[in-house]
Amino acid sequence: MRSPRHGRNIPVLMVGIGACGGDASTTDNVAVQIQDSAGVRMVTYEGSPTAEPAFRLSAEPRYRHGTNPGDYAFRGINVGRLFPGGRAIVSDEWNSELVVLSAAGTTHEVLAREGEGPGEVGHVSALFALEPDSILATDLYLGRMTLFVGDSVARTTNLRLPSYVGVEGVGSRGELLLATRWGPSDFEEAWLPGHMVRFDLETGILDTVASYDFMPRIPPGLEWDPIRAVGEVTVATGHFVHVRSDRAEVTWRLSDGTVTQIVRWQAESVQLTEELLEPVDAKHLKSLRLHSPNLSDAQIAELAEEHMAVYHASVGRPLPLFGAAFADAEGRVWLPSYNAGGEFTAVPPYTVIAADGAWLGNVEAPPRFRILDVAYGLVLGVELDEMDVESVVVYELAGRRGQPQGTPHSGPKKAARASAASLATTRILVIGIVITGSMAL
Repeated sequence: MRSPRHGRNIPVLMVGIGACGGDASTTDNVAVQIQDSAGVRMVTYEGSPTAEPAFRLSAEPRYRHGTNPGDYAFRGINVGRLFPGGRAIVSDEWNSELVVLSAAGTTHEVLAREGEGPGEVGHVSALFALEPDSILATDLYLGRMTLFVGDSVARTTNLRLPSYVGVEGVGSRGELLLATRWGPSDFEEAWLPGHMVRFDLETGILDTVASYDFMPRIPPGLEWDPIRAVGEVTVATGHFVHVRSDRAEVTWRLSDGTVTQIVRWQAESVQLTEELLEPVDAKHLKSLRLHSPNLSDAQIAELAEEHMAVYHASVGRPLPLFGAAFADAEGRVWLPSYNAGGEFTAVPPYTVIAADGAWLGNVEAPPRFRILDVAYGLVLGVELDEMDVESVVVYELAGRRGQPQGTPHSGPKKAARASAASLATTRILVIGIVITGSMAL
């Protein structure tokens, strides 16, 4: 949850677990020791780090699109990606369309509309931006991947994956990395296991490479759990990254399932209170009035009390530490603070951890703003206004001294490596799509 903003800083110590040697240093009066144990990098913070964030969002956005005359009317954005220069593509799952926004956010183009024909979409669950002007879209409803280059369809691939997994990212050799997204609601285990899966586009081989804690059992006496912790998997620079939202720990794995790094820290647990539920109750009442205008105030109040009973029965239980994790283009892992009422009811800071385990601090987000992508020194997200109308907003990501992040300021060697890796991934994906153009699992 939110780290203390005031008071003295808690010293942070990175300690290795194991018998292998390590390096020790001091940075900004913080003692650091890093060690490897059997090839696994272990990073442990003693306490809850309170360091100032390494970067911040700009005070004003580069652009906002959605509420101006002539803007696209968004209804339900689920995923989005940035292109170099500020152009963006988002999937509006309610409209079943892919929408491309210009670098200034002033114009838009519908790249794909709802349908089953070439270049059309059903439900796009993941987008991957491939330099310089290509998008790979995975479509759950149609069971296929589509590669768009510019405003044209380059390739379409049948992709009949198991129904319980979703595509989370791309591995270092161009393979698709998948993880469990759905499971049964009733099971005997304390935690239902999830699976990390690697799909080789070139050979068509689907391998389960690791299992992980995916979902805990519903507590006795509840029909469902409104504040249940979960296991999340994202992909960072070709690695599986696993977090369990009830413990302060992040684990990195190679695409073959091998653990390479574990980061742990101390986090204070926060219990659900009636006070925290006040905005949730208000949001639910507002929704009922909007969707049931013919009901009386008494009827709406009765329905609201019935629907919110499971929330109030959970008062006193610990809340998850954070929401759904995601990784940015530089491999940093972002952990949004958890909100009992959903992602748009508060202003959650994002705890950010670097690819090497370094603590990068808590980055504040604007009110009612959810981040979709961080790349090229920019932050792409969705914002809700007071009428719950969605807009796409792009901010600049600046360091403490105002230097943009993820741009050539990061260093020419790093930028060259990133560009080469992106181009290699593009070539491999295109080859894989050509080879498996008629494949069905």
